[in-house]
Amino acid sequence: MTTYAFRLLNVFAESTFGGNPLCVFEDARGMDDATMQALALQFNLSETTFILPSGQASEASARVRIFTTGYEMRFAGHPTLGTAHVVRELAGTGDALTLEFAAGVVPVTAQGDVWTFTAPHRGKPKTAPAGLPDAGMASLLGLREQDLLMPPMWVDTGADQLLVPVHSVDAVRRASPDSARLDQWPQSSLGRKTAYVFAFDPEQSGRVLSRYFFTKQGGGVAEDPGTGSACANLGGWLLATGHALPAHYAIDQGDAVGRPCRLRLAVDAEGAIRVGGRVLEIGRGTVTV
Repeated sequence: MTTYAFRLLNVFAESTFGGNPLCVFEDARGMDDATMQALALQFNLSETTFILPSGQASEASARVRIFTTGYEMRFAGHPTLGTAHVVRELAGTGDALTLEFAAGVVPVTAQGDVWTFTAPHRGKPKTAPAGLPDAGMASLLGLREQDLLMPPMWVDTGADQLLVPVHSVDAVRRASPDSARLDQWPQSSLGRKTAYVFAFDPEQSGRVLSRYFFTKQGGGVAEDPGTGSACANLGGWLLATGHALPAHYAIDQGDAVGRPCRLRLAVDAEGAIRVGGRVLEIGRGTVTV
């Protein structure tokens, strides 16, 4: 039997019980894939991360593996920021470090407890059509075709997701995916069915309201409180649609599920995409397996 230490954190949190929850295992040496997957299912959070020595010691402060309750991910946003918060304390790296993921080495920086990662894309982000007519995609989300600002598209700056721009924040709030028609949803390269619905707030310059929906194992649709990888893909959407650069936005997400999140998005003139948010640690413990 081996004992492993973990920490519980809230990412993109502006208050103690806001943000997106994350479990981080401080030292996963000796764990096999099945144990990591079982622990992710045990904690039943959207993601659980496992810190390991970097395989690229000259480049990365640590290697990180990310598991959902059902599978491993190449990259994800809020796990990056929360894990960096733990690595800084464990390794004494200071406020600038790099983390090695399956998707690549990602730079992460901090100002106090506000962390920012640079998305692991190179050059122009990958994009693709949604795979459904606009009316069909809108209908699956409980919206009307006229609610759409532009046709939905897949964007990949580290993990591909379907971005659905709508005209108004009211349309974002009205979105209600139809779980009875999941067989019609287009799938990502990982086989996931997702939708990141967002709108620019005309009453608050530089603000975006977003919601992220994904299908659950066993059926049904869940909503993620704060999705850093989708926020990075919003940066990719700005690049793909010719938005003026540099661009800076504050993204509000999670209110609909009682976990308000504030994400910070910046896209510089060279196309680098940075996503940030506050990380709060709320607990620690150990597991013996």
